[in-house]
Amino acid sequence: MKPTIKDIAAESGVSIATVSRVLSHKTGTYSEKTQTKILAVAKRLGYRKNSTAVELVKKKAAVIALIINATPTNFSTQIIDGIQRRASELGQGVIILYAGNRNAELQHQAIVTALERAVSGILLAAIEPDAEDLTLLKESHVPFCFVSVYLGTDKVLSVSSDNEKLAATTTDYLLDRGHTHIGLAGVDTYHTGSQRIAGYQKALAARDIQETTIKYGDYSYESGRQLLAEFLPLKVTAIIAASDMVAAGLLNAAQEAGIAVPEQLSLVSIDGTDICRITTPALTSLTQDFYQIGAQSVDRVMGEKAATFVPVEMVERGSVKSVSRGG
Repeated sequence: MKPTIKDIAAESGVSIATVSRVLSHKTGTYSEKTQTKILAVAKRLGYRKNSTAVELVKKKAAVIALIINATPTNFSTQIIDGIQRRASELGQGVIILYAGNRNAELQHQAIVTALERAVSGILLAAIEPDAEDLTLLKESHVPFCFVSVYLGTDKVLSVSSDNEKLAATTTDYLLDRGHTHIGLAGVDTYHTGSQRIAGYQKALAARDIQETTIKYGDYSYESGRQLLAEFLPLKVTAIIAASDMVAAGLLNAAQEAGIAVPEQLSLVSIDGTDICRITTPALTSLTQDFYQIGAQSVDRVMGEKAATFVPVEMVERGSVKSVSRGG
């Protein structure tokens, strides 16, 4: 197996970030003694960089690394389109690194691979970092920005929808149409899921409704299909789906069970991709602007002006029915 900078760090007794800076010739961030030690270990282990030394030393970086989590949803294409277009306008290329789906090992390796190259910045789409990876990114001195994830602090660059606000808006939309028994389906417990849960709960509490019905999942179609059966005994009249894939799963499961949407059950989806237009009935959605999220994340990582939160829009279609108050 080829040695990695993680192997060099372990052998040298320094952090991965320090090894990355030495091998990338980021002078002024380490001592000469540390540099000599790391280079000697790298030579002894037979380490070779993935990119050329000429690119690292002589050429200014003109490429952005995009690390993407394989979330079982369908919005990544729009994000990538926004990133690619804006990067091109700024004279930057884009390389894409795959991080699996919540796979800590693949995610870490993708970050290490990005740091081994000469990059202008690193974008992390739908990535939830652990403490080690976040420290590695911070110590690398390479600009980085989280995409479609907000870590709850402005100290870490990110561009996303305001997940707490959008969940509250969606819940209010259903409350305004008489629904008081509202479920939330397919969320996880990471930052995005937790923020949406908080928004949902706050909107209900503001109307003096203490009852919450949350069913967890992974934003996938199968989550939606499987979760419908858990909601039925609870007599909910409306369900907020955490993604369009969850909504499609709920809708198909409802149709198979002989439950009419929206006559017997209202559905609202969070995302608003093309799936919402091609289902029957078409799905009312809280629509995110994934293209702008991608484009503005490029601006953010390149030091241009960009907002942390991108506006969303409620798009009414055919999956919600008003009910009598208390229904």
